[in-house]
Amino acid sequence: MNKPYVRLDKNNAAVLLVDHQDGLLSLVRDIDPDKFKNNVLALADIAEYFKLPTILTTSFEDGPNGPLVPELKQKFPNAPYIARPGQINAWDNEDFVNAIKATGKKQLIIAGVVTEVCVAFPALSAIEAGYDVFVVTDASGTFNQITRDAAWNRMSQAGVQLMSWFAVASELHRDWRNDVEGLATLLNNHIPDYRNRMSTFAAASK
Repeated sequence: MNKPYVRLDKNNAAVLLVDHQDGLLSLVRDIDPDKFKNNVLALADIAEYFKLPTILTTSFEDGPNGPLVPELKQKFPNAPYIARPGQINAWDNEDFVNAIKATGKKQLIIAGVVTEVCVAFPALSAIEAGYDVFVVTDASGTFNQITRDAAWNRMSQAGVQLMSWFAVASELHRDWRNDVEGLATLLNNHIPDYRNRMSTFAAASK
């Protein structure tokens, strides 16, 4: 049975950035490293632009997983930062779940490394807890396409919506007229082809 279309609502959404750590990013092989980093930072910019509550979490960062990438710390200096001492599933960490509950939001936008564990486990747990869950596929990464596709299938069968960061931005924004310059700037910063298109348009409009 198909579920009804549930749109992202900027007034009811929070962003969970799970285990974007230096050591884990080195494991990502299903997407080009530079593109992946760009996508993660694009999602971070979306969270900032739409003023979405954002929660950062890491797993065993004193070990080989390493620290959170510095750009995320810098962008969200006041966001809840949950350094999990050992829990693999972030949902098993009470502080993490309490931080989510404190936002009061029922839509969770999740991205992380690696997809089949650090993203899938809390996404499935959130579905079980009654949240609407949206996983940002191109801001999540893993070892290869086989494990990625298996994770996508598992999550989608459980009711998780799979989206790109571009789709997230567009669905939250709803209408270009809400802020043409703001959305265009966000897209320009992360999509070179779009930036070229906008430059051409601007030149032709003079």
